[in-house]
Amino acid sequence: MTSIHLSLPSQMNDWVQERGRTGRYRDANDYIQDLIRRDQERQTKIQAMQKLVDEGLASGVSDKTAEEILEEALKRHRNR
Repeated sequence: MTSIHLSLPSQMNDWVQERGRTGRYRDANDYIQDLIRRDQERQTKIQAMQKLVDEGLASGVSDKTAEEILEEALKRHRNR
């Protein structure tokens, strides 16, 4: 495992150190790793959503009514 040096303002440092003392995290390092892991998961979800948005935009405008689109979506959902 590699390490990095991180400089924080004292108020943030106090916060991180306190998170390490709460019992949920072993130490400040564990807390920082959890934050990074959550950020990575969030970024993955954002990228997946952006892909769906891009595909939707690329598909063009539908000639179906909102009711027809909803009906198809409900039908697909029921058939899963």
